[in-house]
Formats: sequence, structure tokens, C-alpha cells
Amino acid sequence: MEIELQSGAETSRIIRPAELADIPAMLRLINGYAAQAIMLPRTELELCEGLREFLVAIDNGELIGCGALHFYTLHMAELRSLAVSPNHTRSGAGQRLVRELLEQARQYGIDIVFLFTYVPGFFLKLGFQEVDRAALPLKTWKDCLRCPHFQACDEIAMAYLLTPGAEIYMSAQPPTPEEIALEGSPLLPILSQPRILDKS
Repeated sequence: MEIELQSGAETSRIIRPAELADIPAMLRLINGYAAQAIMLPRTELELCEGLREFLVAIDNGELIGCGALHFYTLHMAELRSLAVSPNHTRSGAGQRLVRELLEQARQYGIDIVFLFTYVPGFFLKLGFQEVDRAALPLKTWKDCLRCPHFQACDEIAMAYLLTPGAEIYMSAQPPTPEEIALEGSPLLPILSQPRILDKS
């Protein structure tokens, strides 16, 4: 799959699946934001393990953005690790990455795509709505438990309903601490998803 974003005499932009050769640039992009405490860091191992989840935006051969679709249940997936180069945050690359990831979710038969973000306005324009994080899968809480911001999280949970009536797949009750602990020890290394950042 290779989706052309824009073509012309001076510009050629595409969205395509990530390749192993993209990992150094993806690490620089994500960890550049992590150094500003805007996103959580990723390791080379994490990106290698989750490579098939990622799409990348390429501009004239340069990787300018990335994003991933991570499955949690038969009905729900998370849009995560969305990041766009600071020089291209108004280029439309972030919006196109989101749309392509939503299309992937639709093709897999996913009913709800959720995410955590500091820029809800960007996602509201794309059809997402704010939701209570208590409605999200238990495994998401496990990731949150391993995050240093768990006790004072200011990210906003949002969801995109791909199927009418998909709200039935969202829980009404938050998990108990015991249920979260069963999903994984908080003593494990912090491997939570980076926070989503894109103001395009």
C-alpha cells in the first residue's frame, strides 16, 4: 500500500507502511518529543516489535510523520504514536495518517478506535469525541499504570465510532486496582504508548 498525498514538480508526499529502515528516523521523531516531556520515549526494540502497526508519511524521501493502530479487543483498537515533524505540523500529514489508520481499522472490522491526546481540537475535526477513560479496555489501564503520569494524567481520552451503536463495546465501570494488577505488574519497565502530538 502506498497512498500519494501530493505530487508536483517540487513535492512528492506519500503514506505507506513502515519499514525497518524507517526505525532510526521514527526513533528520532518520537524521542525528540520525549526529550521535551511531550511524548513518552520508544526503544528500538518496541518499534521493531510493533513495526507492522505503523504507517509513515514521507515527503521527498524524508520521514515526516508516523502513527500506529494497536488492537486491544475484537472490537476496539488504539490510534497511538502519532507524531509529525515540527517543520510539517501544518502540512496535513497528520490528518492523512489518521484517516488511513481509521481506514485500516474499518477494513479489519474494528468498531471503535480510541486514543489519548493533549490536542483534542485536532481530533474533534476528524470526527473523534471525548470519552471517559473508564470505558476503555482493561489492557489500556495496564499501560497507564506503568506511566509516570498515572496519578496526575491530563491527557484526554477520545474515540471514533466506526460502527453505529458501537458504544455497547465500551465498559461503564472502571477496573479495580486488583483487575489492573492482574494484567501486568507496575514494576515492569515503562513501555506505555507515546502521547499523541500533532497540531496539523
